[in-house]
Amino acid sequence: MPLKPFRLQNFDFKGSRATILGLGRFGGSIAVIEYLADRDAEITVIDNKSEEDLTESLSQLASYPDIKFELGNSGTQLPETDFLVANPAIPPHHSLLKSALEQHIPVTSEIELFWQLNRGTVIGVTGSNGKSTTTAMIHSIIEVSGARCWLGGNIGISLLPVIDQIQPEDWVILELSSFQLAALNRIQVSPQIAVVTNFSPNHLDWHQSVEHYRHSKQTICRWQTETDFAVINADDLELANWNRTGRLSTFGANRSLNPDVLADRSEIVIKGQEQALQPQINVPGMHNRLNAAAAISACLCADIDLTTIQKGLEKFQGLPHRLQFVGEFQKRRFFNDSLATTPESAICALDAFENAPIILMAGGSDKKIDLTQFARLLHERTKATALMGETGPIIANILEKQSARSNENAFAMISQPHTTFAEAFDWAYRQSDPGDLILLSPGCASYDWFSSFVERGEQFINLFRRLSGRIDDSAQK
Repeated sequence: MPLKPFRLQNFDFKGSRATILGLGRFGGSIAVIEYLADRDAEITVIDNKSEEDLTESLSQLASYPDIKFELGNSGTQLPETDFLVANPAIPPHHSLLKSALEQHIPVTSEIELFWQLNRGTVIGVTGSNGKSTTTAMIHSIIEVSGARCWLGGNIGISLLPVIDQIQPEDWVILELSSFQLAALNRIQVSPQIAVVTNFSPNHLDWHQSVEHYRHSKQTICRWQTETDFAVINADDLELANWNRTGRLSTFGANRSLNPDVLADRSEIVIKGQEQALQPQINVPGMHNRLNAAAAISACLCADIDLTTIQKGLEKFQGLPHRLQFVGEFQKRRFFNDSLATTPESAICALDAFENAPIILMAGGSDKKIDLTQFARLLHERTKATALMGETGPIIANILEKQSARSNENAFAMISQPHTTFAEAFDWAYRQSDPGDLILLSPGCASYDWFSSFVERGEQFINLFRRLSGRIDDSAQK
């Protein structure tokens, strides 16, 4: 039985009892708490973490003294409440969601509230990899077009605080995670232009099964109308089987599949156009040319002209923590790809630097996905790899088994799992020679050692600065 959805329909928040499930160390519920508090809702925040663990998030709510907090709460009973707001990180099998189901308490989330209040036209982007870059590319193009547009969603920006400023003629470009899409399925909505970059199993610790993950992702197309658009990666055969109502637009790199937008290493060909686009794409790798093709497809659906599309792509300089060039020291180049939280993303990073010797930092929190192929490629595609995090021992174990079967020493340039990030960084540097590239592209999430991929990437940058003498040791945590 599904959770009861919370529908606004002229709902008056003043005096209503709202329970927030999950504040989060990274402040994932701050925007929705502030929104409700500013409308005089009576708010209770529940989190199983302690006050000490949540210091940073709590400090952002210091100006709201009437909020009640139940911290360190791992119980199964909800307080008296009119509706429950679940942080995206809260898994569907959480005991308090089960309690809400039993008590018929309406459940919502930040993205559901935003969606019901939003008046703009939505371009939504999802996929197991590439969705952040594709989302930002689309935003860059539409911004260059002169139309008013807003960037938000899973990319790390809540648009709930500015919801009253968004007008019907505005574009809203949202990165949508599987968690957010699972929530949006409750209220049966999909974006007017839906972009799916690719599909591979991910976040199985949250979803519990590939089937639930797939069903959540398919929400992006499930509730579209016949006048909407579904922009699909033609190279990904999984996506060909997804049911769609919206008009189909395809992109890809496989010429034999005849996509509407074809990406290769020199140009991007658009079906029906005499001249190909040859934009200067400022982020490396063939995977980013595919991301550009997805962005072009979406913007063509939005009636953006090709000249503007090319200018918007060339304006885009990349995202922080996504193949971000940090600097060069002793003829070694350092790249921060902390946003690579899946094996597929890390493999794309390796492909982007196919002609350079790579010293890789890999591993992180365990999302219960298969790391076998990733482990094999570490041995084949890197000069050396520093293992770290919860998955470090898992990857090491896979490599040990592969080595035993092949009678090869798979650990020739693979470290034993490190116990700190700084230790892994130092080991990686010691393995390098002039001309090498030191790459943080973990292929795993960050939540074992860090509050987010942002904190992980910033620590990588700080360690580089310490190494190169740009900051002293006292500036390093």
